Amino acid sequence: MTKKRKNNSSDIPDKSFQKLSIQVSLNGLSFCVADTVSHKIVYSDYLVFPEELNIVAVQDQLDKLVKKHQLHQKQFDHVTVVHRNTLFGLVPKALFDANSLSDYLKFNTRIFPTDSLAYDELEHQDIINVYVPYANINNYIYDIFGEFTFFHNGTILIQSLLNGYGNQKDTICYAHVSKNQLDICVVAHKNLLLYNSFLYETKEDFAYYLLFVLEQLELDNDQVPVKLFGAIEEDHAVFKLCRKYIKKIIIFTPSSPQYLQLGEPEGPRIDFTVLNTL
Repeated sequence: MTKKRKNNSSDIPDKSFQKLSIQVSLNGLSFCVADTVSHKIVYSDYLVFPEELNIVAVQDQLDKLVKKHQLHQKQFDHVTVVHRNTLFGLVPKALFDANSLSDYLKFNTRIFPTDSLAYDELEHQDIINVYVPYANINNYIYDIFGEFTFFHNGTILIQSLLNGYGNQKDTICYAHVSKNQLDICVVAHKNLLLYNSFLYETKEDFAYYLLFVLEQLELDNDQVPVKLFGAIEEDHAVFKLCRKYIKKIIIFTPSSPQYLQLGEPEGPRIDFTVLNTL
């Protein structure tokens, strides 16, 4: 889904050879700028909120971050926004109707008449991700940068994991961890078996959701590989608890896009979905 920049044909800006990717959630923000010639990360930053904010307060924090790095004064060839939330639903393409977006969300997501809905198509999966983007964030970005592209976090996460899955045949459960949110993606034979996102408060919540997904898919806790990545380490209480119930659980470092050169310490700090939109 794309918004078009207003411009005059006689006033076409010079190319900057830089891309900007921004991820927005109620728990934090992150952004990354990549040079499209050297394929290097120019600069990046992230912010984790002490507590979940409302979306108006998130916009205020985003404005501060943008001005801190003077992003509003720079020119980018392409700008991408990733909306990270649990306000989504996956729909088989054969059953999808672009005129009925609210029907796919109204039973499991709280939506309001004023919400603007959007959708992404998952490549090679015949699946549509219908979701609620943060409209005020989109308007804010549009006012600053003009034309930009936006996606749901789940779209980028699923597509990137499937692209990195290769020719494997095993069923693999991936779990992307961030503050108070767990995204679970189960893949087999390069096909998506399940994607869902859960909000959690305690390590017990986290373990419950992970084990519940494995149970529902009838996957053996002792056999299926479970790969955790994101804001998680082996010494975290969450990982220690899950390891008691899942035999093949590991901390996973997904490969970054091959065309990007990541240095230390930037690499581990940049969000996976932000990197994969550059």
